[in-house]
Amino acid sequence: MRLLHTSDWHLGRAFHRVNMLGAQAGFIDHLVGTVREHGVDAVVVSGDVYDRAVPPLAAVELFDDALHRLAGLGVPTVMISGNHDSARRLGVGAGLIGRAGIHLRTDPAACGTPVVLRDAFGEVAFYGLPYLEPALVKDEFGVTKAGHETVLAAAMDRVRADLATRPPGTRSVVLAHAFVTGGEASDSERDITVGGVAAVPAGVFDGVDYAALGHLHGSQTITDRVRYSGSPLPYSFSEARHRKSMWLVDLDADGAVTAERVDCPVPRPLARIRGTLEELLADPELARHEEAWVEATLTDPVRPAEPMARLTERFPHTLSLVFAPERAPDDPDVSYARRLAGRSDRQIAEDFVTHVRGAGPDERERAVLQEAFDAVRADQTVREVSSR
Repeated sequence: MRLLHTSDWHLGRAFHRVNMLGAQAGFIDHLVGTVREHGVDAVVVSGDVYDRAVPPLAAVELFDDALHRLAGLGVPTVMISGNHDSARRLGVGAGLIGRAGIHLRTDPAACGTPVVLRDAFGEVAFYGLPYLEPALVKDEFGVTKAGHETVLAAAMDRVRADLATRPPGTRSVVLAHAFVTGGEASDSERDITVGGVAAVPAGVFDGVDYAALGHLHGSQTITDRVRYSGSPLPYSFSEARHRKSMWLVDLDADGAVTAERVDCPVPRPLARIRGTLEELLADPELARHEEAWVEATLTDPVRPAEPMARLTERFPHTLSLVFAPERAPDDPDVSYARRLAGRSDRQIAEDFVTHVRGAGPDERERAVLQEAFDAVRADQTVREVSSR
């Protein structure tokens, strides 16, 4: 069986101030064309179809168009909700849409109920694990500790239990939206840390033939059987070195996996350039970036006049301007933002405790701080879901 694995469409999202809807429509064209050209038997979409819980109408219309075109091809599609989606909104009409071969899996309670497809060698069971927010699903899975690994492991127990009841030789595919250990993050993914931990081990997916992952925006191979497709388009300059693609995956009669990447069309390359304004305007080596979307970091010790206007004369698609004067780390003029760069909320809070009383928090106090941050994040998630 030949699968096309994609994820993280983020329909409705902009790239800085650039409307990406046209590029997203171009990706849907490419997706449909790839299904036709490569004889795809099933499409899997591993979450974050939309960029937010209540997407703009134009994004909904594009999604509707994608569903109609995929259904028109007669190629089954299995799709899960991600942490950016409203699972309840995305799942509306799932039963009816399923009759057209588009299988939306947004309910955590249905993790152990697969979509079963057939090929010449028998059945392939597709298990959809939508994004599992620990605070919201721990009761469903009967776990006492609300953590990503705990709830995902419980969901996979249901998958393996169902698989054990199926005919010998049944192959299996799991769709999941999670941060798996060994994956490389980018700036455009929403933080899902709980208890100071965001990642889960790849071993949680043991026992299935292929795990089609979503959430991280770079295409990555965790193991031969556990892969991220990545987002089809860039959504931050941290993705400048990404090769945007989908996975074309073949499952043979015994469940062995072979995979190749299918590149996605990207409207413009990304470039991150750094130096003084005069250096950036004069350096001939930067000519290759003149048609790219550009993030420019200026290192001038004093902010130059009209830097954006001058930059866009050479780099007309400059979207981001960062000021980072080159100074010694102990220089009092080093910005607050630079001092905080790369530090988590908990680390910043611990630094504040140290500053106020002259000594950092002990282990018990660190645990209290972490519990407080987790409680706030869980409350925000509950409020967001209840407002959907």
